[in-house]
Amino acid sequence: MSRPSKYSPEFRERAVRLARESQNSISQVARDLGMHPETLRLWVRQDEADDGSRADRLAIVEREELVTLRREVRDLRRANEILKAASVFFARELDQPRPR
Repeated sequence: MSRPSKYSPEFRERAVRLARESQNSISQVARDLGMHPETLRLWVRQDEADDGSRADRLAIVEREELVTLRREVRDLRRANEILKAASVFFARELDQPRPR
């Protein structure tokens, strides 16, 4: 489980908007806001991915879908292993000679 964010969603939204609309660099905007520049840079990159202007990162919706699909694949693989083990068990039971 991830730790709670140090910054509120409203602050994050305003910081990203300011960084994208400002003529100053992201580093300067981050300094003005009293935060680490790399944090703001990552937020801006994610916002660009979410609005479709950046193709090298997954949008939040795509990332959530990927997590859901990976969880589903893991569950299906586990179910397949259980079914394989059950079929081997029952096949052995059927192959045994019956007493007369």
